[in-house]
Amino acid sequence: MSNQPKQYLLASDFDQTLSFNDSGLVLSELLGVKDFQAKVDGLACSNLVQQGGELAYLIRHDPEFRGVRREHLIEAGRRVRMKRGIGALVDILNDGLTGIGFSFCVISAAPREVVASALAGIVPLDRIFGTELDFDPASGEVTAVRRVPAGYGKVAVVEELLGRLDIARDRMIYVGDGSSDVHVMLHVNNHDGFTIAVSENRQLARIAKCTVISDNALSVMVPVLDQVLRWQSKDIRTLFESHGLILHEWERARTDRVTIGDALEMLPAAVA
Repeated sequence: MSNQPKQYLLASDFDQTLSFNDSGLVLSELLGVKDFQAKVDGLACSNLVQQGGELAYLIRHDPEFRGVRREHLIEAGRRVRMKRGIGALVDILNDGLTGIGFSFCVISAAPREVVASALAGIVPLDRIFGTELDFDPASGEVTAVRRVPAGYGKVAVVEELLGRLDIARDRMIYVGDGSSDVHVMLHVNNHDGFTIAVSENRQLARIAKCTVISDNALSVMVPVLDQVLRWQSKDIRTLFESHGLILHEWERARTDRVTIGDALEMLPAAVA
């Protein structure tokens, strides 16, 4: 019998899943572009692009975004406000658990340069999948959009990763927050994988197998440990405490509301 641990793929969206900000809004503020949300809403109403791919379209076709250069994308990534606990989440996944191994990837329709800049030193570049752009070597302008992981594009990335890493489809976990994650969540659910929403988006609420509301990215491990791996509550709390963290609040319901704090700053946790 093989002693190799069971392998899971945990893939996460970026904007408003690992971050509080939408990277498109941050980039538009950096460039001085007004009415970004109105532009996005207009594209959504026209059904011209897949939901989530609006920023890539604007960068390529909107005159106000014509000045976007690679350095702007990198700076936007530095300015994105990230959720707490991403480092701890990556550490736990990289270390694995007894008999369980994880591969963690980020799949986002945001430009790859933005995501890589925001997660520099936390998530390796080869585990980040974002919109791929071509730049003119002379002017630095964007000349083409090669790939946009939005809508069904996220499904394509997931399938590539499962094949490359030789992971079964029923060991796929996907975390997302918005309408652009509907396709991939349906795909994961259809293959007996596990889906987690981190917002109360109405479309996702009907699709995701659970919803977790928290300002800490590590909170997604609670339903993974509880519902996928079937850990006991005391063992979940012990894991968090081993990383200097306490599950201060954990309201078990269709939507899990989780508060995580440093062990030295908080009182002993209440029993779930």
